[in-house]
Amino acid sequence: QVQLVESGGGSVQAGGSLRLSCAAFGYIYGLHNMGWFRQAPGKEREGVASIYTGGGSTDYADSVKGRFTISQDNANYTLYLQMNSLKPEDTAMYYCAADFRLNRYSLSIDDYKYWGQGTQVTVSS
Repeated sequence: QVQLVESGGGSVQAGGSLRLSCAAFGYIYGLHNMGWFRQAPGKEREGVASIYTGGGSTDYADSVKGRFTISQDNANYTLYLQMNSLKPEDTAMYYCAADFRLNRYSLSIDDYKYWGQGTQVTVSS
């Protein structure tokens, strides 16, 4: 079983920055496919950033390219999302996700079995 625990959310003004963290616990060997997703009120959950931890390749949603950076710390089994130049439209619950099955990055919700509980990010104008 895999457990994912997010932290680092909060409230920030537009233009500010936040760094989200996701710690993985349990049977995490081979957990190569990890990503960040978000869900705003009344909207569907969407992929934000993904990483193939086996090689480090990444992918981002167009809406966050150039502003967000996904990274990993293999020694501590932790995933990060650095968010800069935040906008009010970035306001959402952010979720960490992981899976064993793919050997590539993915922004598709269907490709992930394990999910964290989420951390709230609120950006005010």
